Amino acid sequence: MLEFCHAVDEYPQSDIEWVFTHQASDQAHKHYFRGEIPRWKKLWYHIYYFIWKQVVLPYKVITTQADVLLCFDFIAPAIPLNVKKITVIHDAFFWQMPEHYSAIWRKYFLAMLYGGLKGNTSIITTSQYAKGSILKYTPIQNPIEVIYQCPKLLPKSTDKEILAQLGVRPGKYLLHVGSFDKRKLLPVLVKAFATLKTEKTKDLKLVLVGEKGLSKSVDDFDHVLKLIQEYGLGYDVKVPGFLEDQAVKTLFDHAFAYVFPSSNEGFGIPVIEAMRSEIPVIISDQPALIEIAGGAALIHQTGNVEDLTEKIQMLCEDPLLIAHLVTEGSHRWKHFNRKTFLDAFLKTFE
Repeated sequence: MLEFCHAVDEYPQSDIEWVFTHQASDQAHKHYFRGEIPRWKKLWYHIYYFIWKQVVLPYKVITTQADVLLCFDFIAPAIPLNVKKITVIHDAFFWQMPEHYSAIWRKYFLAMLYGGLKGNTSIITTSQYAKGSILKYTPIQNPIEVIYQCPKLLPKSTDKEILAQLGVRPGKYLLHVGSFDKRKLLPVLVKAFATLKTEKTKDLKLVLVGEKGLSKSVDDFDHVLKLIQEYGLGYDVKVPGFLEDQAVKTLFDHAFAYVFPSSNEGFGIPVIEAMRSEIPVIISDQPALIEIAGGAALIHQTGNVEDLTEKIQMLCEDPLLIAHLVTEGSHRWKHFNRKTFLDAFLKTFE
């Protein structure tokens, strides 16, 4: 959403009037769901969200006499509106992995989602894999189009203190940025790292940036910490939690490699962020990650500790392989830019 707003500012359209419901930059810096969230706070937000989507937003559509309503977050108003609705459904996780969600909440959320798809509504999703998953796992019949995301452009300024704070040196750590959801398979990465620790790689660290999963049913945070303790990796694996963009940018820029062992993704934003920082990328053979990497990443078998260990070892021993991946990545990430992103939406509007 934020990159779309930036793209509109950067490439204005003389024949289109854009009406935004919120100030994007202000919304991006809110921390309502950071850290431990009490149940009452979650409940209040869901009530607010429902009123916003089903009452306030339709009112804004009518009063602004909009021609097109674009919703980036799965849900459009269920109220009939004389407007073309375009809804972004990022993935099919709610259908593919129902066990990861509260049954009551999932039923409510899907009812909202299906309600918003009624009427003159098209769907945009983030990859061919995501489109295939929606067609395979859901009853959705609306037209679906794929538009690749423009991952958020991290700031040019960096946090020079973060490396010292974490006790890591440039080029001497593996990086992962993302939540501790179970589908990310971070225990596989920790086990591979533990296996990797040899005389040649004794100086290598592992940095896992991110917060706990959104619910206990999907969260792997405590399991990861337990594995770190069991393998005696307390000194070598850093778990700093959520970090601001400047610190994340610094960690990307100075990492030895980015490792993405996830079992299911709709797109894989960190793949492009890592390529922008000119570091090699290792991904699982999950279809969306392969699609987005476009041949510019080293691929390991999903969930296979030995294979992931072998792929990391290959990077440690082969500087030519690193150079090749960095070169290919520098070409690949340029396909995911704001201009291309916005043009795809404009074509859909037309």
